[in-house]
Amino acid sequence: MRPRQPSLPLLAGRKPVMEALEQGVAIEKIFLLRTATGPEIGVIKQKARDLNIPISQVPAEKLDGLTRIQHQGVVAWGSLLHYVDLQAGISHVVEKGETPLFLLLDGVTDVRNVGAIARSALCCGAQALILPTSHAASLTEEAIKTSAGALRKILLCRTPSVQQAMDVLKLNGIQILGTQMKGSVPVYESDLTIPSVVVMGAEDTGISKEVLKRADQLIRIPMAASFDSLNVSVAAGMVLYEAMRQRLLS
Repeated sequence: MRPRQPSLPLLAGRKPVMEALEQGVAIEKIFLLRTATGPEIGVIKQKARDLNIPISQVPAEKLDGLTRIQHQGVVAWGSLLHYVDLQAGISHVVEKGETPLFLLLDGVTDVRNVGAIARSALCCGAQALILPTSHAASLTEEAIKTSAGALRKILLCRTPSVQQAMDVLKLNGIQILGTQMKGSVPVYESDLTIPSVVVMGAEDTGISKEVLKRADQLIRIPMAASFDSLNVSVAAGMVLYEAMRQRLLS
């Protein structure tokens, strides 16, 4: 029996995927046969990089498990959602006269966590989720359902990497707050009324070394009991609520 695949529109074959990319069809992820070569493969790779679309190089068995169509070493999942460039997202929020409050998901791979984070973000006034193309969940119907539709309403900014996202954020004067159990600043002592991005780390390993090095501040959520950590979506909700509280009082 085949493993159950996410409910996303599927494209197979070099020409159909190339045409979809050229026509601006929203693509969630592209799977390429590891040994695939040729000019069409080069075009697909370059277009995907230009559009910040994740590429996964996989064995033939993976592609055969995705579709029975003659795939020619290329399969793409169409996207159920719309993505925008990070700089365009920042400009859109600022032009509306709003103070940016974004979340950067650094290695969050569980679609239910992403959905729950999006729901809390929208409810607490955050305007955007920033999603690196690597080590990230594909936003399937399950993610949208978990978000109660919030993923269709919040800005989704896809970026090649966490490092590039931080470069853009810093250039725009947005403070970067990394969440960590051993963070030096309790969340309620951090100023969340100014333009801010809150970085939520991977479910198992937390935020990456790059964020630890470059964050303007490492914040923590004080806990009454000694325990490993909070679920990432619960932690995101708590930080977001504190941001909303501060902004309502300012």
